[in-house]
Amino acid sequence: MRKSGVPQNAWVLIADGEKALYLVNKGDDMDMNLVVRDKEEQDNPKAQDWAENRPGRFNDGPSVQRSAVDDTDWHQLEKERFAKDVAEQLYRDVHKGRFKDLIIIASRPALAELRKEMHPEVAARVRLDVAKVLTNHPIDEIEALLSREMENT
Repeated sequence: MRKSGVPQNAWVLIADGEKALYLVNKGDDMDMNLVVRDKEEQDNPKAQDWAENRPGRFNDGPSVQRSAVDDTDWHQLEKERFAKDVAEQLYRDVHKGRFKDLIIIASRPALAELRKEMHPEVAARVRLDVAKVLTNHPIDEIEALLSREMENT
């Protein structure tokens, strides 16, 4: 049997900007058995659905010229807020002693935002982070990928 390298009761977070899947390894470091612990999803409409009005304009000073103002990307802001919420939840969970080891598999933007927002106490428990989008993959595929990633570390 191949060693998975994922400690027993380690948490595995699978995330992108709109979905977070919390898994826990109920097996051991030899035989991984990931089980869904929790799942979060947010409804984040497309960027064009957020914008109702034309972009704003402002005067360039005493001339008659006017310049456009960029619209706020509400879709992106929601993704960043979601990552911040996930990071805050992980901090609460680590303080309640719910996990000692954490593995994060997330999209590049979500992973970057999680790293930025993550409390040092949570960051100290991260054993591996992987920039991949796996939020819609079945658990057995996640286990196979995670085993390969753990072998390469």
